[in-house]
Amino acid sequence: MTKPDLTPPSDAARCAGERFAKLVELMRTLRSSVGCAWDREQTLASLRPFILEEAYEVVDAIDRHSSEDLCDELGDLLLEAVFVAQICAETGEFTIADSANAINAKLIRRHPHVFGKGTARELSSREVKAQWEQIKSQERGGRTTASGLLDGIPDSLPSLMRASRIGARTAKVGFDWAESRDVLKKVDEELTELREAIDAEEQDHIDEELGDLLFTLANLARKLNLDPESSLRSANQKFKRRFQLLEENLSKQGRSLREATSEELEQEWRAVKLTPRR
Repeated sequence: MTKPDLTPPSDAARCAGERFAKLVELMRTLRSSVGCAWDREQTLASLRPFILEEAYEVVDAIDRHSSEDLCDELGDLLLEAVFVAQICAETGEFTIADSANAINAKLIRRHPHVFGKGTARELSSREVKAQWEQIKSQERGGRTTASGLLDGIPDSLPSLMRASRIGARTAKVGFDWAESRDVLKKVDEELTELREAIDAEEQDHIDEELGDLLFTLANLARKLNLDPESSLRSANQKFKRRFQLLEENLSKQGRSLREATSEELEQEWRAVKLTPRR
């Protein structure tokens, strides 16, 4: 395998660099005294919901296979990254150039089979992933801020994703179920405990047991090599499609949702579930 030539930059890279530089300059202007009052008022904390929203809109565009929307949403997400970096640059913490330099260095450092000294060599995807995690672990070992195995897993991650990450991290030291069937047994156990809490009408206990069940289900997905967030997102979309069809069917009958009884809604729902590709 021949080592890649990183210079000179391609026309696409030069074009991207020029347009990215314009975005950085636009944000600097918007935050300046001659810029926009709203942009000047923003803080790292105030940008948090916008960052999450834009990230989810990127995922939504991917799920809808809309390249036009994906292009637009990626731009919005890129804006949030530049916005955050500009605020940090104003306080002397770092610049967007520092962020770009850091990720460039990380990619090169974690791909020694491509960018390392000597002849590059082919690795399987499994080998690449193992190498990445090994290098990542070595990097983490050199830091003094994180001391525990679970340190570094962001609290702000979606809860199902965080549960899966926690399980994956503890699995590295052998603290894990042997196989997915063992997790299924744990699901049954947690479901039994949830039923008992519901029967006892103890709200705090119900909350705790429901959380335990969700945590276990997230790790069942992990053991099955599935992303629990993606699985739930697909289920949400399926429910939405079916319910919209239910509404359409009622509308064709000249009825609304509020006019239908619970029994009629259930009957329509069963019919919708039998509809192909729904």
